[in-house]
Amino acid sequence: MGSGYANLKVEVSDGVGEILVDRPPLNILDQQTLTELHKALLQVKADSGVNIVLLRTAGDRFFSVGVDVEQHLPEHAPKTLDAFNKVFEALIDVDKPVIAVVQGSALGGGCELAFACDLVIAVDSAKFGQPEIQVGAVPTVAAAAMHHLIGQKRTFELLYTGDSISAEKAERIGLINHAVPADQLEKAVNEFVTKLKEHSPIMLRYVRRAVYESMHLDFKQAVEKSTEIYLDSLKNTEDASEGLKAFLEKRKPKWTGK
Repeated sequence: MGSGYANLKVEVSDGVGEILVDRPPLNILDQQTLTELHKALLQVKADSGVNIVLLRTAGDRFFSVGVDVEQHLPEHAPKTLDAFNKVFEALIDVDKPVIAVVQGSALGGGCELAFACDLVIAVDSAKFGQPEIQVGAVPTVAAAAMHHLIGQKRTFELLYTGDSISAEKAERIGLINHAVPADQLEKAVNEFVTKLKEHSPIMLRYVRRAVYESMHLDFKQAVEKSTEIYLDSLKNTEDASEGLKAFLEKRKPKWTGK
């Protein structure tokens, strides 16, 4: 599955699809890497053997410093942003839980790539920031989405100043889920993956849809949308019936993913 990529490695094992951006030390997101990342997300979405997606980058100094600055120049920016935006559209459409595993600094597009995943686990020495203002650019995904995670005031502070924050602060304000010591990173990731594997993959998928499809609606519409997904889609699955029967029969459910 990992063949055909110059800047990525893609592996599938035991229901987990792992995408590794392999451009150390900075893991710069040039147009080719963005195009490959989009392709990889489409692949793991289409692979019925993948229930959970891990997104990593190579090395431990920089998760990613984002898009190549040269590709922000007027002659390159439209094409670059098109490739960039397609990655984030694919992250939403992948229809499976996506966990970002962050080592080192996640800056600019690298920060956006991390926080756009469903869950983020980072080493406690990692840094997060949107320094685009320092080079005369706008962090398009951060401007559109970061305030949903950390609120308007904190978003303005990060985007106006271009400052970086520690993983500990990123966890505290809700930009990431967990900041852990480097020697405990893989343990923390494995524990998360194990917890998700305990649940029906189709249940995870519908929970994810309910969140994403109701996210930008007002409260009444959001509840209606999540209720529609529950009653019209989830309740018709075998696993929905199995989960309720198992609870009533005081046993562990046997998920089929159907």
